[in-house]
Parts: sequence; C-alpha cells; structure tokens
Amino acid sequence: MANENYGNQGLNRRQFLRNMGLGGVSLLGGSALLAACAPASSTTSGGAPTTTGAVGTTSSTAAPTTSAAAGRLIKIGYVSPKTGPFAGFGEADDFTISQVNGIFADGLSVAGKVHPVQIITKDSTGNPVTAGEVASELILDDAIDLMVVESTPETTNPVADQCELNGIPCVSAITPWQPWFIGRGGDPASGVGFKWTYHYFWGLEGLIPQFIALWDKLETNKRVGGLFPNDGDGQAWSANFPEPLAGAGYELIDPGLYEQLATDYSAQIQAFEDCDIITGVPLPPEFATFWTQAAQQGLSPIAATIGKALLFPTDVEALDGDSGDGLSSEVWWSPYHPFKSSLTGETSAQIAEAYTSATSRQWTQVVGFCHSLFEVAADVFQRTEDVDDRESVLAAVVATDLDTLVGQVTWSAGAGPKNPVPNVCTTPLVGGQWKLGGDFKYDMTIVDNSQFPDIPTNGEFTPIGG
Repeated sequence: MANENYGNQGLNRRQFLRNMGLGGVSLLGGSALLAACAPASSTTSGGAPTTTGAVGTTSSTAAPTTSAAAGRLIKIGYVSPKTGPFAGFGEADDFTISQVNGIFADGLSVAGKVHPVQIITKDSTGNPVTAGEVASELILDDAIDLMVVESTPETTNPVADQCELNGIPCVSAITPWQPWFIGRGGDPASGVGFKWTYHYFWGLEGLIPQFIALWDKLETNKRVGGLFPNDGDGQAWSANFPEPLAGAGYELIDPGLYEQLATDYSAQIQAFEDCDIITGVPLPPEFATFWTQAAQQGLSPIAATIGKALLFPTDVEALDGDSGDGLSSEVWWSPYHPFKSSLTGETSAQIAEAYTSATSRQWTQVVGFCHSLFEVAADVFQRTEDVDDRESVLAAVVATDLDTLVGQVTWSAGAGPKNPVPNVCTTPLVGGQWKLGGDFKYDMTIVDNSQFPDIPTNGEFTPIGG
C-alpha cells in the first residue's frame, strides 16, 4: 500500500466530512457524522446515556429518523478496562463511543430495514473475574447481538469465553494472538479453534523480530534482561522470546516470572546487571517501580524496549523526571499509519487530530483500534442476512474483509501470516521510541518500519541518554 498524502490535514472535521461524505459505507444519515466529536455526555436521538452499577454500565441508543422500514433495536456490547491497572487501554472509550453514536445516529440498514443501534459499555476493571461477569450480564440480561471487546488477556479472554459458551458472536482486539488463542485452549498445531469468537491484532512472531530490528541498530553486548510478570502476556512472552533471540545472536536473561504488582525488583535488577537491553511486558505501575529502583541501584541499559507499560503517553509521563526519554516499544497505530476509517473516510492523522481537539490529550494507540472495532461491527451487520439469527451474524463475521483504520481485517485469507491460526487476523506494527517533545512532554517517534515499509518513519533509534 502506498503511503497516504496527508496534504489535506488542514481541513477541519466538518469540512472534511462534507467533502468526503461517508467514505463508501452505506450508513444512513451522513449528517450524523458531524456529531462524532461531541462530548461523551452528549445524547443521541435515542435518549441520554445512563450509568449504573459498580463496574460502570453505559447504555446509549441511536434511533433511526429515516422513512425506511423500521427494524428492531440492534444491541452491541462493548467491554474494556476503563479503570484499574490497565486504565490506559480504556482512555479513548468516551471519545470513540461519542463518535460512533454520532455515526450510528440514524441507524444501520440491514436487509432492507433501518435498525436503531444501542451500544452498551462495561468496565472490566482489568480483572478477569469482573470481565467474565460483565460479559455474562451483556449476554443474558441485555440480550446483545454482538460483542466487541479490547485490551489485554485479562479482559479479552474471559469475555470471549463467555461468548463462546453462550453462542454470541464476538470480535476482539488489542491482545497478542498467542495469549488470546492458546491461552483459551486453541491449538495452533492441529488447527482447532473456536466457533463464535474472532480476534485481530499482532502476534509475537511479528513483535520479536521488530524488537530485534531495533536492537540491531545499536552497539550492545546482546544480553537481554526479560521482565516478565506471571500473567497471560508474561507467560507467553517468556516462552516465545528465547529461541528467536538466540537465533539472532542475543541471549535472554530470564530470572523467572514475578507476581503482578510486585514492589521489589532487586532480584531482577541484580540478574540484569550485565544486560545492555531490557525487555518485557509489565504493567505501567510495575515498570515505574522497576525503573526507579534500577536507577537507584545503578542499572543503566542502552535500550529498554517494553510492551504494555510504555504504550501510552500518560504512563511514560508518570515516570520520574525525564527518565522516559529514549524508552522504546512497539507501535500498532499512530497518526502516521496510512489507513482510513471505513466509516468516515478520515485518515489516521485526522482521527488522531480529532481526538486531541476533543480531549486536549495526546493521541494514544488505542484510539485507532477502538474505532476499528465499530468499523467491523457496522460492516458485519450490513452484511447480515437475518439480524435475528445469531448464525447469520456469525457468518457475516467470518466473511469479513474490511480495510479499517488499523489495516485490513479478514479471517478468510487462508493459512499464512495474515491468518496464522483459525479465528485470528494479524495487523501491522512498527518500532517506536519516546523522545522529549514540544506540545506534550514526550513524542512517540517511529524509528523502524522494516516489517511494514508503508508506515513511514520520522526519526532515528538512539541509545537511552544518547
């Protein structure tokens, strides 16, 4: 895919939507798109959102106003970790739900009828037990037609398991596919997967070469310290990193899995004393504690390339002083990704700009994926032959082949890198590095695109403190 020309970024959102229309998607009521950046507390034509319950339930309905035949209410359940240790993954929720409510304000056309749409959101709090409970509520009490869920195995896996158990179509994202697929009992060797649950995101077979590509740019002793928690991600990373690192000439020093939210990392720091590189997948508060203690105990690696904890600007800004400068991570969506929304026609850069304009916050990677989940949902329903038949909705999910804000989402490409196992679609990622910025404290710079050259770089990878 050729890189997009971003010369039109100066258009404001209303001008852009007047020029672009609906970007080819047959949603009704194009004027509703202009409400997309309304505050999260705004109402749609179906009434004001209401919030109830300890875990936070928000229900909002977009009622059709056209004269076409009226269909029954379509309910979409949405689960994310809006609070708790993974709260950074839910940061874009209010913006996206407000945006999508505007897009769906006049309903969805399904098989000749216009259906109002209700999005019911639930907060998993990052707790697997809570995630399963709220998923059960959405399925059994709210009678949803489709589940969409995002962010970390602690949320995506129990929600998907409830959908599999109850026969509800489910689309998930923002969890590496190995802990999602293998962690739920899928078998890559035999090809045994799931019926009702489908997932898209990158896998460790893409992430590890991306990390190695970053480290190959620096002069190091090629000793890598592994900071792996005892959770779904940590277990998958610790199991999958040694072999490819050894094949690339790197040695992984793994002192063993630590318990989540540990407060003392002296054992890990001592094990890493001869490591020029640190990697791992800790929670943000875990890494903040580790990084402070590492500095206090004299550990100063040349590179620290960390998943999960270094994804979002708020988490990097929370580190002591300027100690986030030079830290690195994978990047799975950014304003530089050359993709457009199938709902609005907006580029990644324009969506990121709209987010900052609406929230006064820096763009964050979840903005693109959160938006894309509702791109897939809209596309699924518009291809569903019978909205009252779960099997029909499922068939539309399985047949998905859609270009979204995060790239192509399809589960029908056949065996290969795009669909490495049943139920899974991979999406691109590049290498990024946090550097002291201008409008915000840190800017995420794209420093390696060796796996996806169509995503442009805008900086060089440098040693920490270099």
